[in-house]
Amino acid sequence: MKLFFKILLLLLVSAAALLYWALQPQMPAASQVWLNGTILTMDDSQPSAEAVLVRGDRIVALGSRTDIEALIDAETVIHDLAGTTMLPGLVDAHSHFPASGMALFLADLRSPPVGLVETIPQLLERVSSQVQKTPAGEWVGGYGYDQLMLSEKRHPSLQELDAIAPNHPVFLMHVSGHMGVANSAAFKLVGFDQLQEDPAGGHIHRNSDGTINGLVEENAALAFQKPALDLSLMQFVAMVDFARNEYLSNGVTTAQASNASRQYVQGLTLAMGLNKIPQRLVVFPDYDSLGLELIEGQIKVAELASEQRHIGAIKLIADGSIQGFTGYLTHPYHSPYKGDAQYLGYPRIPLDELKNKVLNIAQAGFQAVIHGNGDASIDDILDAIDYVQNTLGQQVERTILIHAQMARPDQLQRMQALDVTPSFFVAHTYYWGDQHYELTLGPDRAHRIDNAGSAVEHGVDLALHSDAPITAIGPLFTAWCAVNRVTSTGKLLGGDAERLTVEEALYTITMGGAISLKLDHEVGSIEVGKAADFTVFDQDIMQVPHNKILDTQIKATYVAGKAIFQQ
Repeated sequence: MKLFFKILLLLLVSAAALLYWALQPQMPAASQVWLNGTILTMDDSQPSAEAVLVRGDRIVALGSRTDIEALIDAETVIHDLAGTTMLPGLVDAHSHFPASGMALFLADLRSPPVGLVETIPQLLERVSSQVQKTPAGEWVGGYGYDQLMLSEKRHPSLQELDAIAPNHPVFLMHVSGHMGVANSAAFKLVGFDQLQEDPAGGHIHRNSDGTINGLVEENAALAFQKPALDLSLMQFVAMVDFARNEYLSNGVTTAQASNASRQYVQGLTLAMGLNKIPQRLVVFPDYDSLGLELIEGQIKVAELASEQRHIGAIKLIADGSIQGFTGYLTHPYHSPYKGDAQYLGYPRIPLDELKNKVLNIAQAGFQAVIHGNGDASIDDILDAIDYVQNTLGQQVERTILIHAQMARPDQLQRMQALDVTPSFFVAHTYYWGDQHYELTLGPDRAHRIDNAGSAVEHGVDLALHSDAPITAIGPLFTAWCAVNRVTSTGKLLGGDAERLTVEEALYTITMGGAISLKLDHEVGSIEVGKAADFTVFDQDIMQVPHNKILDTQIKATYVAGKAIFQQ
């Protein structure tokens, strides 16, 4: 018996040792050189180089091939770029990592040009299929539907969901993430079935007879999102696996996780401990949960952060979505919303409350990141920042204005003065440009959505982002949208004045993103002392016609000198 226990103990120790060894992060080669290709640094002082030398995880030299070859020793690993092009690792300045992996567990309700759902019956068929494989009483979720893209031009209804899911709570999240539709069981579970008034900053839609029709907006939708998207630990890990591979194959070396709670960060920490996430990750804590815990000192940044995982700006959401008719505008929507020709949308956070929250963030020493789509919301955001700066008697550094979709020229001028970085969701032009032109905004305003060209003209630091999973992660596609500004039907929005050059667009998805995230000392350009994060393309993207950028393929993604993705 003693021999048995000795053998068992030996096996357990061996298993533990093997597990520990398996979980150790891959170490980069002691010395590495990249040469024989085009190296674009995104550093104005040295825009290009013939070769780069890395020791460990840091860039130690770059310059001519002759100079760098003189530094090669017997241990140096030489990477022959073979005519390909290397850039700094791509930075997606705002997304919801790893939420793109929710496709594994929710019904995919997206419409063309991304998905396949074109009608309400097709949508209901997909939800019904999800219901059939979900145990009775458990939540059924769907994501990505867009009423503007459906032939019926409407949201699905509570009654339609009740008919296919009488024994399940159901919540279908709108493509914007700012609203969704629920059935009767879901309304009962969250306690909204008897609610007579709207929650602050939200709206519950009702039929003409006062009954609930299923649609909930903004803060009212949060009560449904949380239980519908409450994944098990194994599901979360699977979602991480999916998202990690998707981000890496798109060249992203610095990812961003927005609206995070403490539980969310704990899940990411576990995944990183299991070597599931090789990228650098910047977390935006949600103001009302983890953000307040940080502001009030209930938890310290050092308890959550690591060299690879950064606790970034604290997130506020000031308004909603233009395509969802909840973005807050100074002038009415082009098409009267529900018959109201004066409808402007609405703020999710009233101005006085927004001022106080931004002040709380600044006084606690944190950067703020604020979602604002409509120009009225952007006015509120800039007024709040101005108020905080006057109150504190000092400038608040690098506030991030997420989306900034309807920014006016006068607002861009204020952003420059207030040190506000707009992070444009420029893929609006492609995915919703036609709908904005015809329905939500009208031609004049549609031409100036996501006006990155004007931001450059005003000397404003800017970034671009994908907002994944609202759209698929893809910095290269984001750059293509900024350079071409065409809708899915080929309509040009904003003309040459709002287009970025290819070089400007590449800067926004590398150094621009790093600046907005306050990581420009670490990533965003190929410079001595910075992390060895690189993205390798199969051709010189600067020589590709601007409308053919998407023909460029990503060949490899390096993080801290390690090849994490290769094709």
